[in-house]
Amino acid sequence: MHLSDSRTQPSPETFQLLVDAVSDYALYMLDPAGRIVTWNSGAERFKGYSAEEIIGEHFSRFFLPQDREAGVPALALETAARDGRFEAEGWRIRKDGSRFWAHAILDAIRGDDGSLVGFAKITRDITEKRRLEQATYESALQLKMLVKGVRDYAIYMLDRDGRITSWNAGAQAIKGYAEEEVLGKHFSLFYTAEDRAGSTPERALQAALEEGKFEAEAQRVRKDGSLFWAHVVIDPIYNDAGEHVGFAKITRDVSERKQAEHELRQTQEALLQSQKLQALGELAGGIAHDFNNLMTVMRGSADFLLRQPDMDVEKRNRYLSVMLDTAERATGLTSQLLAFARRQPLEPEVIDLSVRLDAMGEMLGRTLGSLYELELNLAPALWPVEIDPNGLEAALLNAVVNARDAMPHGGKITLSTANDKRSEGDGVLLSIRDTGEGIPPETLKRVFEPFFTTKPIGKGTGLGLSQIHGYALQSGGSARIESEVGKGTLVELWLPRTNKHPLREAVSQLHAMIPAGLRVLVVEDSEHVRYFARQLLDDLGCKVIEASNGSEALELLKEHDVDLVFSDIVMPGMSGLELATQIRDTYTDIPVLLASGYSSKQFIPRDEREFPILRKPYNLATLAAGINQLVNAADGRDRGKES
Repeated sequence: MHLSDSRTQPSPETFQLLVDAVSDYALYMLDPAGRIVTWNSGAERFKGYSAEEIIGEHFSRFFLPQDREAGVPALALETAARDGRFEAEGWRIRKDGSRFWAHAILDAIRGDDGSLVGFAKITRDITEKRRLEQATYESALQLKMLVKGVRDYAIYMLDRDGRITSWNAGAQAIKGYAEEEVLGKHFSLFYTAEDRAGSTPERALQAALEEGKFEAEAQRVRKDGSLFWAHVVIDPIYNDAGEHVGFAKITRDVSERKQAEHELRQTQEALLQSQKLQALGELAGGIAHDFNNLMTVMRGSADFLLRQPDMDVEKRNRYLSVMLDTAERATGLTSQLLAFARRQPLEPEVIDLSVRLDAMGEMLGRTLGSLYELELNLAPALWPVEIDPNGLEAALLNAVVNARDAMPHGGKITLSTANDKRSEGDGVLLSIRDTGEGIPPETLKRVFEPFFTTKPIGKGTGLGLSQIHGYALQSGGSARIESEVGKGTLVELWLPRTNKHPLREAVSQLHAMIPAGLRVLVVEDSEHVRYFARQLLDDLGCKVIEASNGSEALELLKEHDVDLVFSDIVMPGMSGLELATQIRDTYTDIPVLLASGYSSKQFIPRDEREFPILRKPYNLATLAAGINQLVNAADGRDRGKES
């Protein structure tokens, strides 16, 4: 720094005003020997001395005693005089004896002739900055020690290309490699040959970059070649400038959990199979009446044919047709029994619980008998769930049978469904409530335990409620029970909602089967089944009108042009069969498709008033096929009339 008398330089008074105005820095001058010759407000604030107290004193008084003894002040003056500047950080002392961490700069001041005039001293208090830096360093050191010490997780870093740049004790324990063996190696080292061939490691890094995180469970390879199940998380790492610098990778060995899940599935499937066999006996008793009806028709028709060998061909064919139809229904019933009883893996399907329970309700009511009232309180517009329907039927049948056994003198069982929002997500709640004897608190604690039963020997296996509990867990949900002695019991199954649609997979193919804009009148007393039917017909491109009973349907037919009527058979008041007959008599050109879950009532003789029947539970494909068959038959009749 050189002094000049050029007229462009500010006056000494102006310069002093400027220096005194700076309060964040101590700005002052020293003579060549190091004595203080000027002082500003910042220096007074930092160091605590007024100008009168400090001017003329040596600047070394701000140094620690040990620094003065080591000659640090003299070294600073010597360095600044020789090199033009001295810069350092260190502890300094205030007037009150307290210390602060200072960043100090000492510049030599020379005159025009180059002689040393003195020094300019600039000091800033950076105690807080140093404290934060030290805290950050210590925190980083602690974090590094923590990561290094964790043994349950492999925690390490990758560079942008996936090469390993750090390694912890958990990584060595899980994968078997020492740090020096893997640093600089690509992390695909831990993947199977098939995954490497399929570029799985590269796709994982790309997914982490694009989505902010990659998470998966898959098999990985240890140093000794053995496989283990790993839960893997990869996060991208960015610096303060927002630049991508690498990845953080966390791996946990979940082999034991996977093995436990596998064993649990095997146990649950075994429980389900055992419970199916137990429930089959209950089911068989309930449907024996249906089989007897079918066999009565078969035997009666065969006996009539044998006793009248000379009957006319048309009448003979009618009886044969009845026998064939009956045989088909018996075969279908047998197939349902075999599907229920046989050992098979769980196969989840996307279903509407309300529709499924509506169809099952008729069978369950027949199973319960006349002493028991079965009420269905099923919500419309229910969210779909993805579950195994056979397991559902077994679980529900066991719950209903347990409820029945708790009411030896009769009672009421209510099946309910509802959409249910919880912290774990959206789901569907299935409730089975009875008006039975209730369960004592000490027993209630154990009802979900396998083989626990309060029934006499030979009257139960103790698998009923445990099977329900296991089925709910296996389906990703939960089960709970509450009971009060003398008031009854409530069993609830919570099943998670699925985003899949139960019936949309084949819509594009089925659209071609149905004429566009087909006008359909839906007649159904159950609100949720009516809603379900409308959804299916909407998916098929039909225009839908709704009626809740036969009388309302007849009134709507007077007001609207309709191409087809789709009606339930079993309804309060006018039945679907009675409605179909009236429509047939009044509107000869409107076909009628009936639906029912009653297997015995589905058998209707094929006389001139016969109507096609769709079995519950129906789906998009079976409904489309039934409508298509009716529409094609009607078109054929129209072409016959024209010819």
